[in-house]
Amino acid sequence: MASNSAKIPVLLLKTKSTPTDAYEDIFSTPREGDGFAFEPLFVPVLQHQFEDDGMQLVGKLLQERQIGNGPETIYGGLIFTSQRAVEAFAKLVDDGKGDKDWPHLQDIPIYSVGPATTRALKAIPQTPPLQIFGEHTGNGDALAQFILEHYGEWYKDRPTKPPLLFLVGEQRRDIIPKTLMDENLPSNQRIQVSEIVVYGTGVMESFASDFADVLQKTADRPSRWVIVFSPTGCDSMLKGLGMLDGETGKVIEKPDEKRITYIATIGPTTRNYLKRTFDYEPDVCAEKPSPEGVWQGITEFIKKLT
Repeated sequence: MASNSAKIPVLLLKTKSTPTDAYEDIFSTPREGDGFAFEPLFVPVLQHQFEDDGMQLVGKLLQERQIGNGPETIYGGLIFTSQRAVEAFAKLVDDGKGDKDWPHLQDIPIYSVGPATTRALKAIPQTPPLQIFGEHTGNGDALAQFILEHYGEWYKDRPTKPPLLFLVGEQRRDIIPKTLMDENLPSNQRIQVSEIVVYGTGVMESFASDFADVLQKTADRPSRWVIVFSPTGCDSMLKGLGMLDGETGKVIEKPDEKRITYIATIGPTTRNYLKRTFDYEPDVCAEKPSPEGVWQGITEFIKKLT
């Protein structure tokens, strides 16, 4: 087994998931015959806090059973695209638990963008279990297209589909509401979406110093990778790497400098943000926003270098 000094550091700009973290698992487990040895290191960049107004609003909807499949309910389904939104929802479910059928959501579709969000939703107690769909889609664009077809079929007997409730953070893309409420869609296919902000996100005050510490500790390695999971914190990351021009705010090209640091993004949203905001093209953009997708993107890139 390779010693730590011989391993390639992988700086994961995220909070380590508990009880296990799939990124830590995949980057710390050697695969027979592939020759790669990585050392995963976590550098938390985001801090989250629940938004009281949104939490109270969703809590009231749950208590008054306004999310269901009956004609008298306001919403006919739920959408989740982040684990933080699921955490907020899980807290509301836990706070309000009473009768055995709580939270009374067994008869509606719940849409989830990927495996991590789905796992978090499956952990929420409901008898019978929550009906969760969309795990295979992987991004908001694909999920929106899936919802159009699936939700349309779910409520096919209704000429006007009941609105969907989308629990979101302060910062989010608008692709799902725009797609589902597109005025070019026939009225019997269009789906109204209400967004309720249940959490806020910001950069941790300690991130700059934490990141600097890890960079210093790994400065003697032949190479290292930084994995970026969201646009939040990109500015601090690039500053920490000394890549930003103080005047233009864009990445400075240093063609003659020997590189040891490479950057990968979990998907196109963050890659496009880096390109648009900083004129920077990351080395790798995972084809699938998953631990396996990131691992595959990095290992294929390394093979091309050798």
